[in-house]
Amino acid sequence: MSSIVVVGANWGDEGKGRIVDFLAEDAAASIRFQGGNNAGHTVVNDFGTFKLHQLPSGIFNPNCIAVLGPGMVISPEALSQEIAEVKASNVEVKLCISDRATLCLPLHALEDTLEEQRLGDAAYGSTRQGIAPAYGDRVMKKGILVGWLNQPEVLQERIQFMLDWKMPQLKALYPSCDFSQSAAEMTQWLLDVTAPWRQFICNVTEPLKALQQKQATLLFEAQLGAGRDLVYGEYPWTTSSNVTAAYAGIGSGLPALRPERIVAVAKSFSSSVGTGTLVTAMEQQDNFRESANEFGAVTGRPRDMGFFDAVATRNGVDLQAATEIALTKIDCLSGMKDLKICIAYEGEHPENPIWPQTASLTPVYEEMQGWDEDITGCRTFADLPTAAQAYVERIETLMGVPVSMVSVGPEREQMIIR
Repeated sequence: MSSIVVVGANWGDEGKGRIVDFLAEDAAASIRFQGGNNAGHTVVNDFGTFKLHQLPSGIFNPNCIAVLGPGMVISPEALSQEIAEVKASNVEVKLCISDRATLCLPLHALEDTLEEQRLGDAAYGSTRQGIAPAYGDRVMKKGILVGWLNQPEVLQERIQFMLDWKMPQLKALYPSCDFSQSAAEMTQWLLDVTAPWRQFICNVTEPLKALQQKQATLLFEAQLGAGRDLVYGEYPWTTSSNVTAAYAGIGSGLPALRPERIVAVAKSFSSSVGTGTLVTAMEQQDNFRESANEFGAVTGRPRDMGFFDAVATRNGVDLQAATEIALTKIDCLSGMKDLKICIAYEGEHPENPIWPQTASLTPVYEEMQGWDEDITGCRTFADLPTAAQAYVERIETLMGVPVSMVSVGPEREQMIIR
């Protein structure tokens, strides 16, 4: 048996979906353990190109169960649409959806949008999918559990309970709030839009424990990265859940999980979308962003681009307790004349032991030799140009953790295993 957790070392958008899709070939279950419809994992395989937002990236393995864990907040209509898109590509969908996960409702998305509008220039940079309000309701014990979809009377009762508490607050804080759907109407809407997947709702702990007893390989998938963790990330510009590997067991339905492998995915350069700090931001970003196709998978927002930040990434690797690193998109660096790695910060509190980076910091760079060759056809580490090998090896030294995988393109076969 092998339990493998795939997490982000940076701020998200590292290419975790591509790594999970690759590792899922040998997995019996692929489990999303937190988050919701607010981030996308791009997967390119024989079925086509997909931007998955809630389905685990292992959904394409016919021998793999895709599990939506209790740590998630699930947008019901979006999940139905995602399932339909995958099925349209002749993918057999094998799902287990936790009855303990929480629903992320259209009302939550409205609340999210109204709050970002109220904050104006001080907004968090939310995707406005309703993730924070949905998690907030869960903490306040007003959330709507997925399992109640199979108990319509309880579902309507709990929705009414939530509306009685929430609506007076929303209308007081946001005068433009015009949500008027009744509990009965919300209940019926939910029953209609969740029809494609209600049959998959269950206590996901049971099938996962059964697979553990068979010594099967389990693959756990996070969204976003260490810099967006609610507790250890760049607060308050974080997501609203815990994205670290330590949460994988709790968010998946296996609280006693002790994973054998923790793969921290890091991009070969820095990128970030939303609000926050990117110390190594490039002065000229547009051409590189276009060539690397660095735009948010959910919103399409352009990502802020920077040089590889070894300080922030080492922090993320440590937070994730990573046993290895998967380095992605190194092919995008081919032809870059000004190639460098940030090895330290100068300024107030330059040690930056944890986020947030509240002080004004200046990156200290180490110049690296670039390469011009197209490396997308390389299949072994030795095939890479000497300069590219040196770049990977320098990152490995700075991280203190082996770089076990190097991605030279989006296709499955474009993965170099070291």
